[in-house]
Amino acid sequence: MKPEKLYQELKDLAEKLGITVSEQNFRNAGIHVKSGYCKVKDIDHCIINKHLKMNKKIEVLGECLSLFPHESVYTVPAVREFLESFRPIRVAGEVEGEEAGK
Repeated sequence: MKPEKLYQELKDLAEKLGITVSEQNFRNAGIHVKSGYCKVKDIDHCIINKHLKMNKKIEVLGECLSLFPHESVYTVPAVREFLESFRPIRVAGEVEGEEAGK
């Protein structure tokens, strides 16, 4: 899937999940600002520096979306595969939410 198409599919998923995605010009912020997830007045946002390269925008949005349960929302297989890459890797013998040997 082309990067622009993947980015649009991720933005569509964010909309379905109720997450506001916006690209902002961070150069004029006057302080160090980083792209990513934030919550303002109980509204979930993914704010992205509009000057980032497309692959970095996709990465930031993927990281944001991976924080939310999205399995019940239909997305194309390429998007599901992409979001799977943000899941933590489990160590052999561990059960999700538990450490091995406990």
